[in-house]
Amino acid sequence: MGVIDKVKIELSVVIGKTTIPIKHLLKMGRGAVIDLDNRHDEPVEVFANGELIARGEIVLVGDKIGVTITERIRRAA
Repeated sequence: MGVIDKVKIELSVVIGKTTIPIKHLLKMGRGAVIDLDNRHDEPVEVFANGELIARGEIVLVGDKIGVTITERIRRAA
C-alpha cells in the first residue's frame, strides 16, 4: 500500500443537530443531555474532510459504537 498508508482523512459522523444559546452551553456540566433533531432510528451522516460521503446506522460493537454504511453519496462530476 505504501503511499496510501500515509494519507490521512478526518471522518465525522453527525447523529443529529440542534441550536442552543451559548449561555446554556456554557452552563452545561458532565452528564448534561442535549436534545437533537434526529430520532434514534434515523440515518446518520458520514463526512470525510467535511464532505458528505455516506449515510448509515448506529450499531453497538461490544462496548463501542460504530456505523454501518447503508448508502454511499456520489459527488456530481
